[in-house]
Amino acid sequence: MTAHTHPATRESHAFGAALTLAIVGLALTTGYIHLGLGGLLFTLNALGYAGLATLYVIGSVAPLPVIARFSWFPRVALAGYAAITIVAWALQGPYFPLAYFAKGVEVTLIGLIAIDVFRVYGSPAAMVRSAVESVSGTGHRGGMAAA
Repeated sequence: MTAHTHPATRESHAFGAALTLAIVGLALTTGYIHLGLGGLLFTLNALGYAGLATLYVIGSVAPLPVIARFSWFPRVALAGYAAITIVAWALQGPYFPLAYFAKGVEVTLIGLIAIDVFRVYGSPAAMVRSAVESVSGTGHRGGMAAA
């Protein structure tokens, strides 16, 4: 422990890093499952998960102010993508054991993103305010979104 690092801050950073790692791991897991199913739609779904996982990492760790300003976007995009994937599957299937496992991964992914939103912004409403401010140019919530 250095003289300038508070233990609670280190624990918070460690938790954030572990949470990000888990979120990225789940996104890549469901992407890998979809890639293994073959066909254009499943391949595109896998690429979407890989791209959003990459954006999530960038939004979580990149120190640039413009990236911190828009770090809400990968959270919203990845959670929304997983939700759309679940709804599309529910409407058209196919309904086999691996699909149920993938949906479980996606539900868990959405849950961890929700935890991350509370960790970084304090509430979904605060994230929405940060998003509106980042797009409208009316301000930014300091360094809160850069976690």
